[in-house]
Amino acid sequence: MFTDTASSKVTAAHLSRAALLYVRQSALKQVLNNTESAIRQYDLRGRAIALGWAAGQITVIDIDQGHSGASAAGREGFQQLVAEVSLGRAGIVLGLECSRLARNSADWHQLLELCGLTGTLICDEDGLYDPRTFNDRLLLGMKGQMSEAELHFIRARLRGGIVSKARRGELTTPLPVGLAYDAAGHVILDPDTAVRGAVAHLFATFAATGSATACVKAFSTAGLSFPWRHRAGPRKGETGWKPLAHHVVLRILHNPRYAGAFTFGRHRDIRLPDGKLSRTVLPREEWISFIPGAHSGYLTLEQYDANRARLAANAAAHGRDRTAGPPREGPALLQGIIICGTCGQRMTVRYHQRRSRLLPTYACQRDGIEHARRICQAVPGAGLDDRIGQLLIDTLTPLAIEAALTVSAELEHRADQADALRAAHVERARYHADLARRRYLAVDPANRLVAGTLEADWNTTLRALSQAQDAYDHARKNNTGQLTDAQKTRIQQLVTDLPAIWDDPATPARERKRIARLLLTDVTVTRTRDTITAHVRLPGGQHHTLTMPVPPTAAQMRKTPQAAITAVDQLLDHHTHAQIAGILNDRGLTSGEGRPFHPLIVRNIRDDYDLRSREQRLRDAGMLTLAELASQLGVSTGTVKNWYHAGLITGHPYNDKGQCLYPPPGKNPPARAQGRKLSERRPTTPAGNA
Repeated sequence: MFTDTASSKVTAAHLSRAALLYVRQSALKQVLNNTESAIRQYDLRGRAIALGWAAGQITVIDIDQGHSGASAAGREGFQQLVAEVSLGRAGIVLGLECSRLARNSADWHQLLELCGLTGTLICDEDGLYDPRTFNDRLLLGMKGQMSEAELHFIRARLRGGIVSKARRGELTTPLPVGLAYDAAGHVILDPDTAVRGAVAHLFATFAATGSATACVKAFSTAGLSFPWRHRAGPRKGETGWKPLAHHVVLRILHNPRYAGAFTFGRHRDIRLPDGKLSRTVLPREEWISFIPGAHSGYLTLEQYDANRARLAANAAAHGRDRTAGPPREGPALLQGIIICGTCGQRMTVRYHQRRSRLLPTYACQRDGIEHARRICQAVPGAGLDDRIGQLLIDTLTPLAIEAALTVSAELEHRADQADALRAAHVERARYHADLARRRYLAVDPANRLVAGTLEADWNTTLRALSQAQDAYDHARKNNTGQLTDAQKTRIQQLVTDLPAIWDDPATPARERKRIARLLLTDVTVTRTRDTITAHVRLPGGQHHTLTMPVPPTAAQMRKTPQAAITAVDQLLDHHTHAQIAGILNDRGLTSGEGRPFHPLIVRNIRDDYDLRSREQRLRDAGMLTLAELASQLGVSTGTVKNWYHAGLITGHPYNDKGQCLYPPPGKNPPARAQGRKLSERRPTTPAGNA
């Protein structure tokens, strides 16, 4: 029963509005198991009726079941309640305790402020409160703080126990695929040899290729699938198989559990205002727990760190933080490992086309781009790559036999691993088909409902077995992943003819770069006016210094022979560009690029070497333009053209369009009447644009 003081807080204005009963439990497990709490919350309807509200005025808001009260984000029921209060439609808000409404001070005090503004009462199991009065508002505020503190204490206790076990390495956490718990709770490699082989093959492939994308391509080319573990649902804990994806490779390579290390606290999660989590990757020094050698792994911790360093070097997003770039397409041998000898920054590559050949230029331009300055230096790359390539051949030749044997053994081993994985896939499909058969045979034939389902499962597993067997037979028939005779011959040639393989156009540029990265640490280049100096560092502390002249520029290589320049200068006195090109070709002369002359080349030579044009030469000789001659003769320009085509006056063409310059008129120029007679008859030949 309520006291008279509590009943006096309820007015007719309150009773004219609705009563909102808010029901919430934090987790679905509580909703299913803690039914007594739900009963107590729904019983608050009786409190509202006792205070004077009719049953039809009571609105129950229980759509937030299974949602935490730590934040209003994602709680549609609480947001509906706040909206009704702010619109003045609620006379009272009922909750078992204030923690049911909100465990966050910001949300709780916002609700109190709105209730005070609209005159809405708040009722819990302890009593009735009016947020407009000081004492009630103070008490409600203290209850809200205690509710928030209670949530903090609960989390602190749970978190403290988890962190304590994690620091000892005893915390049981979900394991990635390829690792499993034994009966005693110890972490071991997955007992399934197919799963274990697939994970080991992924690490071996990455060690050989150095790229996550290359791992995906290798699995796809070999027709291999990769295991994954069901985290939820009726098949929770079971292992499935699907094609390998790029993000899976990255996740595995970044997971230290595969190196046998127990870790906890590698990420920091921050709750955003919208309720979403923002995850930040922490450096190793800030991890809560890091225990190397806690269990068996697929690789050592040193190999794990090397893999991460290689991924960071491959990532374009790291920009200048990378010590070297990954080998990419393009003929630039030193791409990613060449350093500017002037400022010490890594140089980038630019390509240009010359006679259908793609040539690189190494440029140090990062600082110039950022601060709008000239680039530090640019070095032609073709000659430098050739010298570095020759140095690598000289370095590789004594090791050619060992390298050939190593490459052959590695390729054979990888091919055997892929074949074993495909065979394991067939064996797994055969086991599931046999298991489905035994289940079908064990069922009571009279139970047709169960028998029909088991028969369908058996048929499905038989089809999966058939597909796996066909894929395995196809791979064996086509020697997928096995060394072909051509590949074996090419490996044998590595022993006797390494330079020919290096210079073979069929050898991909990416493979040359991979060899260069195995033998080179970096190349520091400095260019002067006449020379290029390259300081080459090799692994183990060895180094070489190469010096070479600066190669001629494209303009210097295309320099026109002096004989052609002299001939063009002489011929411009009497001939147009097209006529000059024909004369030079008849004389057997060629351009700086060794090509026959045409009018455009003649014009470029005239412009590049500041030769006076034919028009300038004729003007210097006193020749007149069409308009000037027509003005002196007192006739139109059309009349002058007619006289020229009729042979009454002479003209000298100064370009290939037929435009002419004319000598001054003599003592007896053509009469004006001759122009009228000539205009009556069209010339038999085109007049041009004289």
